[in-house]
Amino acid sequence: MKMSFKHIGLILVATPMLSFACPPKNVIFSCETVKGKVIEVCDNSSTILYSFGKPNQKPEITVNAKRNSVTTYQWSGVGSWMSYSVNIPNGKTNYNVFWGVDRNDENHPVEAGVQVNIAGKTVATVQCNKDKITNNMEGVNLPLEQ
Repeated sequence: MKMSFKHIGLILVATPMLSFACPPKNVIFSCETVKGKVIEVCDNSSTILYSFGKPNQKPEITVNAKRNSVTTYQWSGVGSWMSYSVNIPNGKTNYNVFWGVDRNDENHPVEAGVQVNIAGKTVATVQCNKDKITNNMEGVNLPLEQ
């Protein structure tokens, strides 16, 4: 996660630049989108919190889903496309936060963002700025997608 530092007297205080309210140790995923907004997935122990909106402001969208309703896709270790995702349900809407990279192609940038599906139909895909991503989805302790 990118950090900014404020000098207060003789003390340096590190503050996350992208986070809404998630402690850095609880961040499963965060990024700044190509349009300057923030996507964040936070592990709150019994729940997973998805947030989307402008940095340093109240999120436009928040979903606090029960942990057992959230699923993950974990790369199996086979093939050159390495990818991870976390799926956060909210009624008929599903927020699929994703991260992937071609391990064999240095020229292919990381692809990350969120795909929004309503009743099984994709209604939006928001891409992350490839240089402003925190990805802790690998090995996340969530039920695997079926």
